[in-house]
Amino acid sequence: MTPIAQLTKQPPDEPGAPTAGAEKPTEHPDGVRATARIRAAHNGRVTTLPRLRSDGPFHLRRMRTNGNAATVGIIGAMSAPLGGDRLTLDVTAEDRAELEVTTAAATLALRGPTTAAATYDVRLTVGEHASLRWLPQPLISAAGSNLRQTYTVELSATARLVLREEQLLGRADEEPGHLVSRILVRRAGRTLLDQHTAYGSPEPGWDGPAILNGHRAVGQLLLVGPEMRGRNGPVLLREGSKDGCAVLAPLAGESALLATAVAPSSSVLRELLDEAHAHAIGK
Repeated sequence: MTPIAQLTKQPPDEPGAPTAGAEKPTEHPDGVRATARIRAAHNGRVTTLPRLRSDGPFHLRRMRTNGNAATVGIIGAMSAPLGGDRLTLDVTAEDRAELEVTTAAATLALRGPTTAAATYDVRLTVGEHASLRWLPQPLISAAGSNLRQTYTVELSATARLVLREEQLLGRADEEPGHLVSRILVRRAGRTLLDQHTAYGSPEPGWDGPAILNGHRAVGQLLLVGPEMRGRNGPVLLREGSKDGCAVLAPLAGESALLATAVAPSSSVLRELLDEAHAHAIGK
């Protein structure tokens, strides 16, 4: 968890614009509509944040960093996503910018005043010779929730990306809600990854031996960059272990690696993804 004490006071969004976080979310009988935006730019020396626009449950704060990169922490300003919410987070790292985005706590999907699905759309754009590290805390699918989450990622040919996704299916001793997730990644206009997953009732067989095999934590780590080029076949981590396992595999024809892991708990899941990351970068 990111200590809120590390988050520093944020300047106004742009000249003449309201301070980030000042805008109230648009109310709706069936949920909240909100779009938050982050834009990072390189000024020739370091990465700056010319645009931080908080909205709804997304409260954006720049964090203290060392070096030339910029880091943004997202603090939840209200319970979300709830049934009927329409939430969007738009993140852009312009040419040569170095940006990391994290969250102060896990995201908890809950049942709201309606049984309609909530949507949570994350849009990531990375320019030439830019890098983006998307490292949020886990998403928890609580009983009765109904969430559609999408990642839409646009990468330039020379962009670098680290994208970590962790999902916990249900809290302690409860069944999960219905969670549908899609990751769509395009690099230089070509599709690199298009993956669709669905867990919880009414999805058939989601907890069976061919998918989660009783595990309740699932996650992925996508690494894109020229240093990932030339990797051979898949690598199995902790194969045969009852405490979860992971596979790290190259994506066809691209300098990209994808790790997928299942585990009994969030802590073991994080260990597996960290192990996959260390293996990918040769540590």
